[in-house]
Amino acid sequence: MRKLTLPILLATCSTAALADGEAEAIQRRLAERFPEVRAEQITPSPIPGLFELRIGPQIAYVSADGRFLVRGDIIDATTDANVSEARRSAARLAAIDDVGEARMIVFSPKQVKHTVSVFTDVECGYCRKLHRELDQYLAQGIRVRYLLFPRGGPDSEGWTKAEQVWCSADRNDALTRSKRGEVLTTRVCSPTPVHEHYALGIMLGVQGTPAIVTDTGELVPGYVPAGELAVYLDTGQTG
Repeated sequence: MRKLTLPILLATCSTAALADGEAEAIQRRLAERFPEVRAEQITPSPIPGLFELRIGPQIAYVSADGRFLVRGDIIDATTDANVSEARRSAARLAAIDDVGEARMIVFSPKQVKHTVSVFTDVECGYCRKLHRELDQYLAQGIRVRYLLFPRGGPDSEGWTKAEQVWCSADRNDALTRSKRGEVLTTRVCSPTPVHEHYALGIMLGVQGTPAIVTDTGELVPGYVPAGELAVYLDTGQTG
């Protein structure tokens, strides 16, 4: 689904009351109309007569009869809150959690205040800068979960390096050495989660690296210094 920047304005966020079973019937009907969406991914939206469709982290809205599809954001005009982005954030976290930490490369401090998920490319300059400063992030209590996102895509040199990192006996050390520019001699094994990480990044709208997903599900593009990121994670404000 493509994004549409034009917001939908509404005065209130009260969900329309539906008769018992009516919402379920509409969900089943819409699931038949949109076979790529399961019924549980179709829920009433804050706007009466409009239902939310969720495919991974992507959100769209459809009329109850399935005729009209709306791609855009719902904004609560009374609070200026972006209702759609809040739903997207939750969906991002769910999609990342589906990967599972066993299929990520995790660097953790002794005391964790926040956990971020970072899409990284071993050849990316700002990814290397972030990793060189990893101790500063850990000192701020920021736990870093890496997902491998070689920007060149499959069959690129970066993709091979990412798979070599994953196939190493010590992935954390291999990632560090690879980001230093060291040449790994590890043989590529199969399967690796690189394709899964890459596909997830594309679905989330990652266009460059590093791309940080916060513990509230917000997607923050680009490098952010440790101190500034810590303040943002604590307060939602830039330092």
